[in-house]
Amino acid sequence: MSTSEKIKNELQALLDEQKNLIELTTEEKNYIKFGITYQIWYSRAYKVVEALGNERLEEFIAYYRVDSKGKTISTGSYVIQDYINGSLRIRTSNYPGWNEVDGNKVVRQRVVNQLQILKSLESRIDSVLQDVKGHLLADLQDSELKAAEQLRKVNLRAAGVLAGVVLEGHLQRVVQNHNISIRKKSPTIADLNDPLKNKGVYDNPTWRKIQLLADIRNLCSHKKEREPTNDEVVELISGVNWIIKSVF
Repeated sequence: MSTSEKIKNELQALLDEQKNLIELTTEEKNYIKFGITYQIWYSRAYKVVEALGNERLEEFIAYYRVDSKGKTISTGSYVIQDYINGSLRIRTSNYPGWNEVDGNKVVRQRVVNQLQILKSLESRIDSVLQDVKGHLLADLQDSELKAAEQLRKVNLRAAGVLAGVVLEGHLQRVVQNHNISIRKKSPTIADLNDPLKNKGVYDNPTWRKIQLLADIRNLCSHKKEREPTNDEVVELISGVNWIIKSVF
């Protein structure tokens, strides 16, 4: 099961708890059972909101957590934590004299609000995971190019080969991103470069630059009539760094 499927299943399981949570707020005698059930649900739901919609997390928490600065409980300030703590009735002065409002009704609305936030995040799962994956790959590429730069001081060929691996891997992901079919099972940089240019992913100057980088990489990878120069390997590493930050 993929990570996306696992998160979708967890989100759906949390949404499926709606009926049970709502039913437990219909009678005051169930508030302890509600508290136990809700606390387990909230701990799981918190993690999902944090991962998929961090900008909604503060709002999600606000429906649950008591405001430490609040001096009195009213219908506006009443939260789920008040209900769990046993404050089942709310004193309000919205009308002449003091009146009591049923906490069950208010807490039900707070729970529904939280469920609505969860539901709104359903469509973001794949895009959030793609962003995370992209950041992880970018960090990995940067680390590999830094390693290539350090290796350059010791072995030019090895440094060039490592930079070439980064370039080839990046172009393979770009091909996938644009749904371009490549016939070869193990395509080279040149095999990837032409289809990407032909599909308009980048222009001729970028295509020529990648061609040059591929030539340097091949010089590093294969024993030829001469050794790669330091300037060539420097150009390869800096060129790959530009490509991975410019071509997607």
